[in-house]
Amino acid sequence: MFFNKKTRRNWHLIKGEPITEMDRKILFFQDRGKLCPKRSLIKTPEQIEGIRRSGVVNTGVLDLVAQEIHEGMTTAEIDKLVYDYTLDHHAIPACLGFEGFPKSVCTSINEVVCHGIPSEKEVLKEGDIINVDCTTILDGYFADASRMFIIGETTPEKANLVKVAKECLDIGASVCTPYSFVGDIGYAIAKHAHKNGYSVVRDLCGHGVGLQFHEEPDVLHYGKKGTGMLLVPGMVFTIEPMINAGDWRVFVDADDGWTVVTEDYKPSAQWEHTFVMTETGLEILTY
Repeated sequence: MFFNKKTRRNWHLIKGEPITEMDRKILFFQDRGKLCPKRSLIKTPEQIEGIRRSGVVNTGVLDLVAQEIHEGMTTAEIDKLVYDYTLDHHAIPACLGFEGFPKSVCTSINEVVCHGIPSEKEVLKEGDIINVDCTTILDGYFADASRMFIIGETTPEKANLVKVAKECLDIGASVCTPYSFVGDIGYAIAKHAHKNGYSVVRDLCGHGVGLQFHEEPDVLHYGKKGTGMLLVPGMVFTIEPMINAGDWRVFVDADDGWTVVTEDYKPSAQWEHTFVMTETGLEILTY
């Protein structure tokens, strides 16, 4: 027996309003079975400006970390830098208290993929690679970014992993044009990672952001071209590929319920920007 597969019809015309060129383009894809966004995912110019302002603070936080991070520093000191800077700029660290997360920032070292919890006991050592991931709320608008930092001199293997992870982010963004698909991003990222002998974490992904911490769409960092949600002007989302030196599989530390670690304990690297899709392509709102 065969069943008709019904498409989720998220995009609807506004009663009494004229049909726009954007409506026509989105309905073209929706009528052909593609997953399209809801109108609520299209940010207004005022909302985009608010997210952009939040992004200025978010970028400033990571710029400060870049200036101060050093061997011998604890990850708790990084957390204090993030907390103090954010409050000094009349903003809120979104991580603090989110679903019980106890700190203002995620600090993930070497084999920790993401969601590492800052600690007085965790001291940065020569050769470590660390991802610092923070989300800022300013006037109700969310901006999210992360960067990798190399502590002193590290091994060529770790340095190359950090480099390729950044390339994966940039390549994913470069193929993202108006009316492309989330799957196009994932396909390009995975292709570059695999070409360099690395794997892409499958259990975590990028996401819509701006009015909430996590919104649609889920931005997978692997996939097939032409699949996933249609990306249209006004959508705001992150791209944040987690690239592993070994296998893509990960586990969550049972002791804290947050820290995500590579299953084979090989190192991982991640970079993240928040983007807005415009009529001409992506604009970075925070990095």
